[in-house]
Amino acid sequence: MDVVDEPSLLFERVVALDIGKASLMACVRVPHPDRPGARLQEVREYLTLTPALVELADWLRCARVQVVGMEATSDYWKPVYYLLEAEGFTCWLLNAKHVKHAPGRAKTDRLDAMWLAKVVERGMCSPSLVHPPPVRHLRDMTRYRRSLVRDQTREKQRLEKVLEDAQIKLSSVVSDILGVSGRDMLDALIAGVRDPRVLAEKARGRMRPKIDVLVEALTGYFDDHHAFLARRMLDRIDTLAADITVLDQRIEAMIAPFARQVMQLDELPATNTIAARELIAEIGVDIGRFPTAAHLVSWAKFAPIDHTSAGKGKAGTTGKGNPWLAATLGEIVTGLSRTHTFLGERYRRIAKRRGTKRAIVAVGNSVLTIIWHLLSDPDARYHDLGEGFYASRINTTRRQRHLLHQLETLTGRKVTLQPAA
Repeated sequence: MDVVDEPSLLFERVVALDIGKASLMACVRVPHPDRPGARLQEVREYLTLTPALVELADWLRCARVQVVGMEATSDYWKPVYYLLEAEGFTCWLLNAKHVKHAPGRAKTDRLDAMWLAKVVERGMCSPSLVHPPPVRHLRDMTRYRRSLVRDQTREKQRLEKVLEDAQIKLSSVVSDILGVSGRDMLDALIAGVRDPRVLAEKARGRMRPKIDVLVEALTGYFDDHHAFLARRMLDRIDTLAADITVLDQRIEAMIAPFARQVMQLDELPATNTIAARELIAEIGVDIGRFPTAAHLVSWAKFAPIDHTSAGKGKAGTTGKGNPWLAATLGEIVTGLSRTHTFLGERYRRIAKRRGTKRAIVAVGNSVLTIIWHLLSDPDARYHDLGEGFYASRINTTRRQRHLLHQLETLTGRKVTLQPAA
């Protein structure tokens, strides 16, 4: 045991864990029994196997630890965090960037654990958001589903490249080559049918008027080599589709306790049930973890960081946030950009002046603000302000000046206004 004199602390009994894949270093700091104001410090190493973690929990329980702090190291923190959480300990997951050791000091697991313990006991950090088990399980499902959808999209792109290699231009005529008609044509190609007219006759519904164009698009050099690759890819696409269907059923059962929140979010323009479920899985339903909408936006990294030095502002980025939440918000904003709504008009106004990337962040910020208000109030409902919201509130002179500038740019001439008769 080391004896150390320390200033006033936020927590008297803490432990910090420096976690690796195979082992962890634990540093416990508690008050000295005989010297007021002094601290006792002990460092031990444990394996990350379950029996060793149970032994660690027993040691922490004997030391009457108040808070367990640990860095978010890859996925190695999860089994340790979940086990200690189940044992009744208050666990803090800390961003490694926020608790980085002072420069110029030696770097070892032991010293890292000691430094982290000092940071936690003095309250020099804040814990990261860790959802309760039901939301964590739902999040695992929604993230895996999105991964399978991405894999399926990649496989479809590979299939289209095989067709292009064989000079089969089906994707130039058909919007979805894996639709009913397109799939029948591909199956026939793989089965050995090479006559373009026979293949084109498999068109159905609205594709029937395109038969002559399809005959030309299906005229190529598709051989057994292409058929072999296409068969493997189609089988892979079908397998992924089946897995996604099973996941959808599982997610639907798991999201049932949060049906009201899903219904509220589903009212947002360009937001479907799948996106609403993903938002619930990433943000959670305990919106009280975010005191204001600005806290939620900042946590999601959709608020640009202000960089000012010597009175000069510098271009700031939003930082690296949750990539899964950002992907869902990106899809929602992309859908909003094509709608005649307030958010759609907001996107177009910003994109015209600042570019699409900044517009996505700005509208994503607005979407998160709306989400916070919806989840904070069970009775809240989304009401769109309308596409003409900005036009009805812009100063008349400013609007006139803007229209004159547009007209001058269009005609290349100077425009002057005359009073009406």
